[in-house]
Amino acid sequence: MCFKLLSLQNCKRTSYQEAKQIIENQKKEFYKENPENLEEQAINLVGKDVYQKLIKGYTEKQWGRDCKDLPPFIIKRLPLRFTYDNNYFNDRYQGIPIGGYNQLIDKLLEGTDVLLNTPFENLKDVEYDKIIYTGAIDEFFKFKYGKLEYRTVKFENSILDTDNYQGNAVVNYTERDVPYTRIIEHKHFEFGKQPKTVISKEYPIEWKEGLEPYYPINDDRNNQLYEKYRNEADKLKNIYFGGRLGQYKYYDMDKTIEAALNLINEIEK
Repeated sequence: MCFKLLSLQNCKRTSYQEAKQIIENQKKEFYKENPENLEEQAINLVGKDVYQKLIKGYTEKQWGRDCKDLPPFIIKRLPLRFTYDNNYFNDRYQGIPIGGYNQLIDKLLEGTDVLLNTPFENLKDVEYDKIIYTGAIDEFFKFKYGKLEYRTVKFENSILDTDNYQGNAVVNYTERDVPYTRIIEHKHFEFGKQPKTVISKEYPIEWKEGLEPYYPINDDRNNQLYEKYRNEADKLKNIYFGGRLGQYKYYDMDKTIEAALNLINEIEK
């Protein structure tokens, strides 16, 4: 969800100069020197109009919490642009691997033994030199300090008898009263020409046991709890924790890969 000139025009701001001036005025009016939550950080970045129109409803729907109860860093990762560029970030290259992530993972795992539907608990007696654990860190320690909180996603998939549903791979729905956050039309990731199309609606929900955790909730309570688990992890020899769940961080994909490479460099020292 980036904020670009077209979004501002949809908020009834019809020119670049006017939109920019209104945002700058609002930022000055409501500025917080040290934002303590997502709402204050967002208004510092984009002003009150854009925050109310595009951020507040979507964010509270995604996280299941008031923006005042969410940490400010979540919104810092999204750019504000006064252009018609509809890319997500400002990076030169954006997209997914050709053929999807499955092909990438298949090649990474080529020549290795892969066990599916096997709890890690069943492998603790296996001899090893090093373990890289990417599951939930609190589960690894049997929730001895309590459970960390996550958000997860329920996918509603449909095959539609049309060659084009929305004309784009991803469309976000910022309204609070729309229960899903976005619709994915998968064929547009690789410019598919199929006569039918597959869409997925994403419904954010609170995680509970039995569901797959997606998003760590990095508020003060959870961060303090994570630190207890991290201290336990630091005591272990040749067991390393990585990824969103192992490090309890809200990583984007590029940061996930960077963190993985950094972890390998640390292990090989």
